[in-house]
Amino acid sequence: MKKLLVALLIVVAAVIGWAMVRRNRPPVVNFVRAERRNIVSTLPTNGKVEPLEWQAVRAEMAGVIREVPVREGGPVAQGATLAVMDDTALQAEVDAATARVAEARANMAAAEAGGTPAEITELDNSVSRAKLDLQQAQREYESLRRLVEKQAATPAEANAALDKVRQAEAEIAGLEKRRNSFKSQPQVAAARARLDDAEAGLKLARQKASQTVIRTPVAGVVYQLAARPGSFIEAGGLIANVGRMDQIRVRLYVDEPELGRVHQGDAVTITWDALQGKQWQGKVDRMPTTIQPLGSRQVGEVLCAVGNAGGELPAGANVNAEIRTASADSVTAIPKETMRRDAAGDFVFALATDHIERRKVQTGVSSVSYVQITSGLNPGDAVAQPGETPLQPGMPVTPSVR
Repeated sequence: MKKLLVALLIVVAAVIGWAMVRRNRPPVVNFVRAERRNIVSTLPTNGKVEPLEWQAVRAEMAGVIREVPVREGGPVAQGATLAVMDDTALQAEVDAATARVAEARANMAAAEAGGTPAEITELDNSVSRAKLDLQQAQREYESLRRLVEKQAATPAEANAALDKVRQAEAEIAGLEKRRNSFKSQPQVAAARARLDDAEAGLKLARQKASQTVIRTPVAGVVYQLAARPGSFIEAGGLIANVGRMDQIRVRLYVDEPELGRVHQGDAVTITWDALQGKQWQGKVDRMPTTIQPLGSRQVGEVLCAVGNAGGELPAGANVNAEIRTASADSVTAIPKETMRRDAAGDFVFALATDHIERRKVQTGVSSVSYVQITSGLNPGDAVAQPGETPLQPGMPVTPSVR
């Protein structure tokens, strides 16, 4: 019984001793070593796709859309028809103007020829009759003149016959003068003016009729197709936008505090939720000149030129983007969570044999997980990771380094 009691006392003493040793042992702290690695700093954001080159096609006149022979997202050649407006009234105007031109041309030809065909025929007939009358009067006069010489007729009868000759000659002269008056310059000029006016009216009517067929001035892809069959559109109303989609522009919305990280020429990677696993590469093409609200955000619109050879990214698509703002190769780096900051600046808790020391550091490029250390640490130095134990400079620790 005595031996059992002694053994029990020894066990209790051992437990108490172990507890005292454990209580006085420095806390275990996890450390990670600084290492050399490549760091790429990226800025995630979002944006919208639009063609790099595009043209807004608008209606030149108001009217009802009769036909839309293209589809949204479809390719079109230069000069292709985008929409056709109802042209019933305009076609009637063209027909009426064409008839006026035909009439004016006929009148012009008549003026240049010396009158209308009916008038010319009537005058020719009158001249022919007058010449026949003149010949008859001349024969009668000659006959009477010979009879007067033979004293078979009186001089009065001969003078009466001569008057008929002169009357016939006067009639022929009058008819010829009338015919020549048809060819006068004022009448030809007036006919020419009426023809010019009619042709101008026809040209205008045809021009207005041509506006009912709305064509694209450039080749590309149709997007924002606003025209619908049966709908009424005002003059200047949008028919569609047409743009090239082999090269696109992505309008990225970068929060104002992050704009200082972005520079012209930075590489950009674009992803689209509708095509998982697909990426498009581009570069920052233009920096913003203004800051504007976007919902609850204040953003600058950063424009990026992106290749889209397959045309898979459609205009208007909402995309995700990562801007590669900086990079550094084979630099000293530590995990971001090991960094600490106070009023004196950035620092880490580094391992000095068996205790903690505060180490001031200077940082450079950072990625999502790592930050470059430009001074204050060397590769292989161990820095404390966050934990439950509050750390102080000079504090003894039991290090667990990985």
